[in-house]
Amino acid sequence: MKIYVDADACPVKDEVYRVAIRHGIAVVAVSNSGHRMPAHPLVSQHMVGPAFDAADDWITEAITPGDVVVTGDILLAERVLKAGASAVAHDGRIFTSAMIGSAVAQRALMADLRAGMVGITGGPPAFSKADRSRFLQALDLLLVRAQNQAGGS
Repeated sequence: MKIYVDADACPVKDEVYRVAIRHGIAVVAVSNSGHRMPAHPLVSQHMVGPAFDAADDWITEAITPGDVVVTGDILLAERVLKAGASAVAHDGRIFTSAMIGSAVAQRALMADLRAGMVGITGGPPAFSKADRSRFLQALDLLLVRAQNQAGGS
């Protein structure tokens, strides 16, 4: 099992590294540019080219069932679930097969609405301490589940 991080816009990279090291699980940060990382044998970085979705494509090809992917990208999460891996958002939402279809549809609807609202700006709410806490709990839960399933196989 490995943890893959869609790292370019990830606000919880440091938390992922700490949790991965505590559990003894390798983590790969995938990005278009370099990031500061701890010097630890379980932590590595893979840089991809600047092409659109290059990191998403690389992660999708690298993952295996049982891996965990940290991403805020709903479309990547959908691909991850189809490959048999788990996905968790930065705010602690665990993506599941039961909810991913409606999340993708809502994303498309919001994109259409934003396209029709010229001059309207905004974005998601600021990342909070509560989001960080929920993320840590969710990541720990996914790792414990995966380790238990691997031990029971």
